[in-house]
Amino acid sequence: MYKMMTPGPTQVREDVMAARSRVFPNPDLDEEFVEYYRDTCLLISELLHTKHEALILDGEGILGLEAACASITEPGDRVLVLDNGIYGAGFQDFVSMYGGKPVLYTQSYENPLDPEALGRYLEKDHDFKYATVVHCDTPSGMLNDISSICPLLKDYGILTVVDSVSGMFGEEVRVDDWKIDLLCGGSQKAVSAPPGLTFVTISEDAKRVMQERKTPIASFYANLKVFENYYEEKWFPYTMPASDIYGLRQALENIKADKDMLDRHARLARLTRETLQSMGLKLYPKRGYSNTVTTFVVPEGWTAAEILKRMKDEHNILLAGSFGPYAGKLIRIGHMGTNATPSDVQETLEALQAVLRNKKDMDRWKSTIVPMHT
Repeated sequence: MYKMMTPGPTQVREDVMAARSRVFPNPDLDEEFVEYYRDTCLLISELLHTKHEALILDGEGILGLEAACASITEPGDRVLVLDNGIYGAGFQDFVSMYGGKPVLYTQSYENPLDPEALGRYLEKDHDFKYATVVHCDTPSGMLNDISSICPLLKDYGILTVVDSVSGMFGEEVRVDDWKIDLLCGGSQKAVSAPPGLTFVTISEDAKRVMQERKTPIASFYANLKVFENYYEEKWFPYTMPASDIYGLRQALENIKADKDMLDRHARLARLTRETLQSMGLKLYPKRGYSNTVTTFVVPEGWTAAEILKRMKDEHNILLAGSFGPYAGKLIRIGHMGTNATPSDVQETLEALQAVLRNKKDMDRWKSTIVPMHT
C-alpha cells in the first residue's frame, strides 16, 4: 500500500481502524448509543473551544456545508460569499440551490482575504443574512484569517458559516472567541479518520434563525433542524453509522491527547516550505500558507501527471495535483493529522527531490534538502 501524503483523505491510525471494528448496536433503538453519540459531539465542541452544540452527520464534509446553508437560507436572502479560492466560490451554488441570492466578494486567488479591505466593503454594504468563508482552501493551500474575519462580520449582525474541513486540528480554531455561528468539519482531513462523516457546531443565533424561518427547510438529509430534541427523545432522524462514529471518537481522543499537535503542524509546514524553496520550487499562493497542505507550482520541463506518477511508482508515495484553474499547474503535499510526522514529511521531500534530480537538464536543482530538524 502506498503512503498517502495527500491533503485528505489522510493516513489512519491502527487504533482508529480497530475502533471501527467493534461490535455495534442497533443505533435506532439502543439508548446507550445515543449517549455515546452525544458524548462524542460534546468532545467535538470541547476541542473546538465552544459551548455550542455539535452534530455529527452521516456524509462526507460537503454534506455539512450544504446542510449549514440549507438550514438558514430562505428564498430571497442576500448572502455574502467570500471568494478567494475554488471552495470559496463554490458556496454560491449551495446558496442558490436553496433560493438565496449570493453576492460574491471576489478577491485575488493568490492572497488571503484582507480583513481591513473587507471592513471597507462592509461599511458600504452589509445587508446580508449570513456570510460564507473558507478557512483553508485545499486546492490552493490558502489560509484565511477567520479569527479576524468572523468577528468583523458579526459586528454587522451577519451570521458566519465557516468551512474548516481542511483547517481544524492543524490550525487553531476557537469557535466562541471568534464568533463563528456554523462551523463545518470532516472526518478525513486532520481528524485522520476515514471519509464518511461531517460535523457542524451551531450557535444560538443560528438556531434562532432556523426557528424563526417563514418557509420550511427544502431538504431532509441536508437539514440540521431534524436533529432537534434527538437527545431528549432518544431518537435519530435516520440510522447513524455506528462503526464510523466509533472510529471518529477514537480519532478525536487521539487529538485530545496530542498536546503538541498545533505546534508540530506549524513546524513541519514551515520546514516543508523552506525545503521546497531550497529545491528551486515556487510556492503557491504568494502568502497565507496553510499548516495542513503545502502547494507548489509544477516546474518548467515537467507535467504534474509525470511527477505524481513517478512519486507513486518509484517511491510509493501518493501526492495530489489540483483542479479547476489549477489543474496541471499545482502539486499538493498534505501534512495534516496523521500525515504530520517528521519521518513521513522527510521521506516525502527526499523522494520528491530524487524524482526531480533524475530529470535531464535539471542541474540547477540543489543536491541536498534542508535538514528536517524538529
